[in-house]
Amino acid sequence: MARSIDYGNLMHRAMRGLIQSVLTDVSKNGLPGAHHFFITFDTTHPDVAIADWLRARYPGEMTVVIQHWYENLVVTDEGFSITLNFGNNPEPMVIPFDAVRTFVDPSVEFGLRFETHSSDADEEDEDIEAAEDTGQHDAQVVSLDQFRKQ
Repeated sequence: MARSIDYGNLMHRAMRGLIQSVLTDVSKNGLPGAHHFFITFDTTHPDVAIADWLRARYPGEMTVVIQHWYENLVVTDEGFSITLNFGNNPEPMVIPFDAVRTFVDPSVEFGLRFETHSSDADEEDEDIEAAEDTGQHDAQVVSLDQFRKQ
């Protein structure tokens, strides 16, 4: 089999690295100016650690906002942990970068979407590459229209 450059995997790692760099800077220096983040992640990822009541309320995916109140933001090579406020209840959470589906900073109209390819039998006809899916994800720019202030 001929060797080829896996641009999708390279892009995936670069975009995860970008999120890691941004969150590392925020953990050290705080959010600059009007910057804030909407981060959507897969709550079924085995390394996601959230409260049971949050997992029950968001069984597939959840979007968190890092803006006015957050504590204990710690960034590692694998992901980040943070404490966020839900109805005056601080909740610690651990989110691996591999669980992140979207990362949006609406203050500067920047966003990333990480596409996943499922290999479920029902989807085999729709996505022929699903059988060859190596578990890698492609990064794409996400539309920010849904986050614009009216």
